[in-house]
Amino acid sequence: MLFRIEQSDIGNQTPADTLASTSATAAGVSSKVQLLLCGNWQLGHTPDSETLIAAIPADCNSIALATNELQHWDSSLAVTLLQLARWCEQKQIALDTSATPETLQQLLNLATAIPPYQPVTNTNEISLLARLQKTIFGQGEGLARTLIFIGDISLAFTHWLRGNAKTRSQDIFFFIEQVGPRALAIVTLIALLVGMILAYLGSVQLRQLGAQVYVADLVAIGMVREMGALMTAVIMAGRTGAAYAAQLGTMQVNEEIDALKTMGISAMEFLVLPRLLALVFIMPLLCIYADVVGMLGGALVATSMDVNFSQYILQTQGAVDLMDILAGLIKSVFFGVLIAIAGCQAGIECGRNSDAVGMAATNAVVRAIVYLVVADAAFNILYDKLGI
Repeated sequence: MLFRIEQSDIGNQTPADTLASTSATAAGVSSKVQLLLCGNWQLGHTPDSETLIAAIPADCNSIALATNELQHWDSSLAVTLLQLARWCEQKQIALDTSATPETLQQLLNLATAIPPYQPVTNTNEISLLARLQKTIFGQGEGLARTLIFIGDISLAFTHWLRGNAKTRSQDIFFFIEQVGPRALAIVTLIALLVGMILAYLGSVQLRQLGAQVYVADLVAIGMVREMGALMTAVIMAGRTGAAYAAQLGTMQVNEEIDALKTMGISAMEFLVLPRLLALVFIMPLLCIYADVVGMLGGALVATSMDVNFSQYILQTQGAVDLMDILAGLIKSVFFGVLIAIAGCQAGIECGRNSDAVGMAATNAVVRAIVYLVVADAAFNILYDKLGI
């Protein structure tokens, strides 16, 4: 047996104390016991905590540990005593560990320094009105943070125009390379397929009327005014916006942004502005490239419907004018700004752990896509009102 339960020693008590103790025990009042640990308490040879707890008298109110006969022990003893300590805490029983080895006391103190996790249980259901108010307030705070972020970017851009910003030109060119040439492959694939999809959708109706040649008009207008800019922006939101959030989020976790602030360097000017300028410069070029590739994709479908390639080119030239091209380019510039704002804000507001970096990247993509759809709808309404 690795432990014994004994009643506390009362041999040193006075006759009056002994009589009082005997009377209290006879009356059913709780008493103090001593838990003697002996032998080797090592992994695989120790009794479980239930056996130890079951041996403790039900009427005790205090337990004193004694380790005079304890030989070798390891962490399994500390685990058993920790479970005993928590049981004593629940039963409001005093546990005295002063006679145990100092190292064992340190382990127990370390384990009991923080109470075990207890999930918060709220029996009162939150009303629908309270949930709605919480949601509205949360959205309002998010909108306020976004407006403050936009204001900080505007100030940084003003300083850059005046030549006072701490924005390095090599950083701008570096990010232009990252978001431009390295994105050509995915932009080519998506734009080509979108052009072919538009052509197939139009051919279903136009073929019934014998007007297959007007597929060129459909593809050209659709790509130049709408799909070229929007699909390129969606691609860049998933590719570049998430990358911006992950980069800045990792810097936030590593406290690099705090180090820049300590040195008096604005994170907006040094980190955010180069990324925003790179997207603003490169998005119109990618938009034009996507327009051309999408028209070529439509040409592949049109030639399969007995439409001559020369006819397709001439029809495209007659369908698209300069205003249509400018309408798409203006969209692309604003889309680039929105993607940079969504990605950089998510990265700057990232938490301090690795999980927060992934959440920041996810939030950047979701925000960017929402911004793009809302902005695209606003632009279409504006163009319609202006007759563009």
